[in-house]
Amino acid sequence: MSDAVTGTSAITAFWNDVLVPKFERFRNVLMDGLGYHSEAPLRSLALPPGARVLDVGCGWGDTAIALARKVAPHGDVVGVDCCEKFLETARASAAAAGVRNVRFVCADVETQALEPRYDFCFSRFGTMFFSNPVAGLRNIAAAMRPGATALFIAWRPLVDNPCWQVPKETVLRHLPPPGENAQTCGPGPFSMADPDIVRAQLRAAGFEDVQFQRHDCAIMMGADIDQAVAFQLAIGPAGEIVREAGEQAQRIRPRIEDALREALAPYATDRGIVMPSSSWTITARKAGTSPS
Repeated sequence: MSDAVTGTSAITAFWNDVLVPKFERFRNVLMDGLGYHSEAPLRSLALPPGARVLDVGCGWGDTAIALARKVAPHGDVVGVDCCEKFLETARASAAAAGVRNVRFVCADVETQALEPRYDFCFSRFGTMFFSNPVAGLRNIAAAMRPGATALFIAWRPLVDNPCWQVPKETVLRHLPPPGENAQTCGPGPFSMADPDIVRAQLRAAGFEDVQFQRHDCAIMMGADIDQAVAFQLAIGPAGEIVREAGEQAQRIRPRIEDALREALAPYATDRGIVMPSSSWTITARKAGTSPS
C-alpha cells in the first residue's frame, strides 16, 4: 500500500477541500470532546504484544499512537486517513512522543486495497462515511487475518445525541433542510446508528459475532459559548444546513447565532459547553479461524 491517495472520490475531495480546514480550526473540541468516546474502549482493550493493528480514519493520530503503545515494542500500527493534512499532524505527534512503531498512510479505505496482515482493526467515527458501507467494510475484512477482531465506534441515533440534535433543530427553525443534491461527507455521522442494518452490513462484508455496546457520556462542544456556536455552524448536522443554505444563511446569521446561544446556554459549565452524547462500540470478528 502506497503512502498517498491514488484516486480521489467526490467525498474524499469534499473532506480535503471543505472539512479539513474546519476540523483544524476546532481541533480542541474534536480531540478533547469527541475523543471521550474512544477513551473507555481503548483503556479496556487487551492486545497481545507484537500485534499488527490497522486504525481506519485515524485523523490526527491520537488513537493510532495509543494503540502503538499497547503493542510495543514488537507490534506495529498503521493509521490510514484520506486527509494528508491530518496525517502531517499525526506524524509530528508520534515523533514528539517518541512512538516509532506507528506509520501513517494517506488512502481511501473504501476503494483501495490494504495489505492483508492485520490482527486487529480499530476505527473511531471513521467508517460512518463510507458511501458504500459493505465495500468499505469488505476492504477492511480483506486486510485482516481470519479470526481477527475489529472495533468500530459510531454515533447512536440523533435523538440520543442532544449535542447534535439541539443545534440541528435550532437551525432548522430558521433555514430549510439540505436538498437531495447537497454536498456531503458521505452517508453521514448517524449511518451506523441502527444495529440491525450495521449487523447485516458487517455480515455481508465477511464479519461475524457482531456485538453492540452503548456508551453515553457528556462531552465538551466548545470551550465557551462563542466557540460552541461557531463549531455548530461549521461542523455537524447544523453546519451542513448552514453551508447548503449559502447566502440565505449569511443574511440571517446573527439571528441564528443568537438562537444557538440561547439553546446552548443551559449546557454551560466551568469546563465549557458540555452536552449529552451517545455512541456504539461495535465489535466483530472476521469469519474464519486464525492459522496456528
